[in-house]
Amino acid sequence: MSDAAARPRARVVLADNMEVLPDLPAGGFSLIYIDPPFNTGQTQRRAQLKTVRDAEGDRTGFKGQRYRTIKLGERRYADVFDDYLEFLWPRLEQAHRLLTADGSFFLHLDYREVHYAKIACDQIFGRECFMNEIVWSYDYGGRSKSRWSAKHDNILWYARDPARYTFEYEAIDRIPYMAPGLVGPEKAARGKTPTDVWWQTIVSPQGREKTGYPTQKPLKILERIVQVHSRPGELLLDFFAGSGSFGEAALRHGRDVVLVDQNPEAIEVMRRRLAFAAPTFETIGSGVASEAMTETIAATEVLATTETIAATDVTAATSATDEASDASAATRAIRAPDATPSACETTDATA
Repeated sequence: MSDAAARPRARVVLADNMEVLPDLPAGGFSLIYIDPPFNTGQTQRRAQLKTVRDAEGDRTGFKGQRYRTIKLGERRYADVFDDYLEFLWPRLEQAHRLLTADGSFFLHLDYREVHYAKIACDQIFGRECFMNEIVWSYDYGGRSKSRWSAKHDNILWYARDPARYTFEYEAIDRIPYMAPGLVGPEKAARGKTPTDVWWQTIVSPQGREKTGYPTQKPLKILERIVQVHSRPGELLLDFFAGSGSFGEAALRHGRDVVLVDQNPEAIEVMRRRLAFAAPTFETIGSGVASEAMTETIAATEVLATTETIAATDVTAATSATDEASDASAATRAIRAPDATPSACETTDATA
């Protein structure tokens, strides 16, 4: 078998997902993960920054060196829906239709809409098909002085058939015991499996994973879902693909994947990020303008050059702790033989 034939495949589609999903084959996907807009009522923004060494700069970096921040641009999208469930419902119905008989569906939201979305999923998938609510907990950003600060997202897991689904227990990544002295050296060395509360930091603003996309999620979270709930060679789907975190997790672990997003900026982030897998790209429907796509490609090519320069400066400015964290994450991630180092995600607990 040739290397090209053995390599996992990715299809990336620029389109409104409801112009794509009805034409996909029923029962064709073993794992579907979506991270839709969270309906925060705000415009989500992520600034593109570059730092250069400057004795009079506005920030202090590694070994006390001073750096000056230069704003290159800003990515944004509006996250406002008058009737969120009306928007989400037909997409949930499609997810149910598209799952294999032993497939799983993961819906990633936060406290604003997750309760309403669970009721919808209970009706569409069946209440008996609800398997877990996973809480992704992180500790980053400001603190409220008027209420408990929201520092978690909710991920709902539904099985197509609660008596038949993929759960690869041996593929679960293990985590350290909080009190290793209580369990003995053998267990402490092996670590323990996570519960339904996943402690994982957001993507470091200065980390290797950063893409600059406003709502990027950590690759580690998506790798756990991919490895435990699918098998190599299976076909996976994310129709709110964003920065391509789920796509990278799928490809790095030998799964084929279809990725759909209607934002041309997201497509260009994925074009660079997933280049190691040589994905195919296409545009479907009248809801996206090819002229806008061309302009975005031109702009992001220029931005990619400046981001490469910035990455060198930012790496120097990153603290020793952040560098150790990135190195540890890179060691844990399984890479394809021809893969370049991951250029993954940024921050924000949003869609």
